Parts: sequence; C-alpha cells; structure tokens
Amino acid sequence: MDIIKESKNYALSEIDRYGSPTLVHFGISEQKAIALAKKLGADEMIVRIGVTLMDLKLGQALKENRLQDHVSMSIDASEIFLKKFNLDKKARNKIINCIEAHHKQVAFNCLEAEICANADCYRFIHPRGFFAYLTLLGKRYESFDECLNQAEAKLDEKNSILSLDICKKELNNYYTTLKDFITDSKK
Repeated sequence: MDIIKESKNYALSEIDRYGSPTLVHFGISEQKAIALAKKLGADEMIVRIGVTLMDLKLGQALKENRLQDHVSMSIDASEIFLKKFNLDKKARNKIINCIEAHHKQVAFNCLEAEICANADCYRFIHPRGFFAYLTLLGKRYESFDECLNQAEAKLDEKNSILSLDICKKELNNYYTTLKDFITDSKK
C-alpha cells in the first residue's frame, strides 16, 4: 500500500463525509507543505502524510460541537491508521508531531511538523484561503460582523503561529492588507 496515497484518500473521505476542512483549504495547505518540504530539504513523505492527517477529524469535531478536540481526535484516528503500515517509530512520531503541533500548542520536534503548521497558516492568511474561509463563515453565522470577527481572530491566530522566515516574508503583506481591510470594514 502507498501510505501517501492512502492518507490522502482517508482525509478526502472524511472531508466528503463531514464537509470540513474545505477542499480549497485542504489543497492550499497540501501544496504549500510539499513546496516547503522540497525547498527546505525536509522528509517529503512525512510532510505529505502529516499535512493530510493534521485536520483529519476537524469535520467530525465540528459536527459534534467538539472543535477543541479535533487535534486529539485526529491523533487518535491517525495512530490507528498508521499501524497498518510498516513505519519505523521515528517516522510515526514525526507524523504525530505534525498533527499535534499544527496549532503550535505543542513544540515542533522536527522540521516536518513546523512545515505542516506553517502550511496550515496559508489557509487563513493567503487571500485564496481567507476568502474561502469567509464563504464558509457566511454559512455558519447570520451576522456579517460575526463572520468578520471570526475571520480576524483566525487571521491573527495563524499569523502568531508562523515560525518559518520564508512563510512570514511571503504572508506578511497579505496579513497587513487583510487587517487593513477588516479595520475599514468595521468603520
């Protein structure tokens, strides 16, 4: 079995079942993570698996009103999934760190985890991801102000997670511009 293909299929089946993360967000973080892995010389297999599994149970957590548990749910499901493959302990631990550290509430134990966390930030700071998020929020909230406040909170959260200079440099202008637009929208 091809573990990269199987992890992506697993993640896409969860998205199909629960509707989250959106395919736009999934694609943004996956593409950016792969590009960063190549550019920074990280283990591309670990990054590809980690980025596909990091929000594996996000949709289910949202449906069950357990958003705060989505990381632990994703870890639990991923640990079961990874047992089907002949991975050494070091690789398995790196993949789990990609999942548990993508909100930077747990330390990065490897470059691959840092790459996944930074790639996740593009979902909310890059214009394509930001506007996709606004579309999603429009379905969740009745109030424009609620949508805008939630989008700004997520924008700030993800900006604070950025740790790789290459990503900070690439996203800084977008972050500043989006913050200015949000400020103007609140006037």
